Amino acid sequence: MSTGVVVRKCAALQEFHACVALQREIWGESDLEVEPVTGFVVASETGGQVLGAFDGARLVGYTLALVGFRDGVVYLHSHHTGVHQDYRDRGVGRMLKLFQREEALGREIRFIQWTFDPLELRNAHFNLNRLGAICRQYKPNLYGVTTSPLHRGLDTDRLLAEWRLDSPRVIASIGDLVVPANAPAEIALPADLARWKQSDSRQVKLVQDRIRAEFTHWFARGYAAIAMRETPAGAAYLLAPWSDF
Repeated sequence: MSTGVVVRKCAALQEFHACVALQREIWGESDLEVEPVTGFVVASETGGQVLGAFDGARLVGYTLALVGFRDGVVYLHSHHTGVHQDYRDRGVGRMLKLFQREEALGREIRFIQWTFDPLELRNAHFNLNRLGAICRQYKPNLYGVTTSPLHRGLDTDRLLAEWRLDSPRVIASIGDLVVPANAPAEIALPADLARWKQSDSRQVKLVQDRIRAEFTHWFARGYAAIAMRETPAGAAYLLAPWSDF
């Protein structure tokens, strides 16, 4: 964990403004696509979460979650989690998510969901391997094509992460469970993907189209994405039948 960084709830209006400023810096979107400060206020006032990671008085990361309700169950949809570039790879994101889990469980909320780009393999490793989330839904172009340079003008395809906060899988994963070496099915990602993201959007689009079809196929058969592992050819999502819930 990052020494000197403390995670806590945001409450003051200036802290919500700091979240908006950090959001702009991380995603670089146009004004119309930025979550305004009023959205943070509303989330805080209506049972959602606005959590900040602070290095002294400086906000270096945040999480914004909204309240959801489906099939008679209250849950949280974690809309944003962002960390300042100077504080990445220092455990700040994990601190935010673990605080989010404890805060939710303290209110008897046992389920959190969020979306992430399946082409962002570091996020996939973090979500599936380190937090114990699973994915059973693929959302093609969920947010439309945005102005963020992080999205590279591509469709905003997303996997929906399901985080069952007190499940044995999650408890084991946050305690550093070993990632499974194999599974009945896998979806491969090429080693060149990171390089293509910088210079060859056509190749990235071809990969996106392929994995969209593969995830849709396996999810329709009742499989879930349960892990991410490195392979000699790059990386792969591991999938297995899932009927626990």
